[in-house]
Amino acid sequence: MGATILTVEDLEAFKLELLASIKQLFIEHDRIQLKKQLRSSDLMKQLNISSGALQNLRINGTFPYSKVGGLIFYQAEDIQRIINENRIDEHQIS
Repeated sequence: MGATILTVEDLEAFKLELLASIKQLFIEHDRIQLKKQLRSSDLMKQLNISSGALQNLRINGTFPYSKVGGLIFYQAEDIQRIINENRIDEHQIS
């Protein structure tokens, strides 16, 4: 295999590509973080549950929600907190 010689221009191009990739990651992260309210369809997809199961979680008070017009919204951080609070570790099961 032959030797590859890197030039200053090659390193500069690599640096610019790397910075562009890092910038894109931050943009995608911010876009994901902005989605703090979830619609029912979003939540059903994320939790892989049916609309009936989600309705039961609303009715029994497990998942708090807001209703605006005909749309129902859930706070993503509320759902995550509830899931974490109800986590059962195998070591806790007797």
